[in-house]
Amino acid sequence: MSGKKYHIGYTQGVFDMFHVGHLNLLNEAKKRCDILVVGVNSDQLVWQYKNKQAVIPQDCRALIVQNIKAVDSAVIVDTLDKIKILKQVNFDAIFIGSDWQGSPRWKATAEALAELGKDVVFLPYTDGISSTGLRTVAENKIADSEH
Repeated sequence: MSGKKYHIGYTQGVFDMFHVGHLNLLNEAKKRCDILVVGVNSDQLVWQYKNKQAVIPQDCRALIVQNIKAVDSAVIVDTLDKIKILKQVNFDAIFIGSDWQGSPRWKATAEALAELGKDVVFLPYTDGISSTGLRTVAENKIADSEH
């Protein structure tokens, strides 16, 4: 691993239908910080920006994340605004999957955080797996079994 080691790192996600991509992100983030705080998006927040319900309730998702070896603290969050979160969790760096790199949202967020002396670190995205993909496969299997 190359790069800077941070004291407090932060990452955030839905973490619905927890899978190896989530695990890879958390493990890679932990390698780069002493303390890893993970924001688990609330059920209400997921509904607001994805317009769908999480399969697993927020308290259960937070409990799963909290019990991952790499995670020092899991908190349920109700905002995507990283500046607001920075006021609650004084992180030195935020870790994001590389699939977001170059997006307008993250470009603006990185600039705003840089002005506050905070880094945005993009970590390798695990290709071929996502909660949305798992959900689709599960729904298709259920539909097939009903016919």
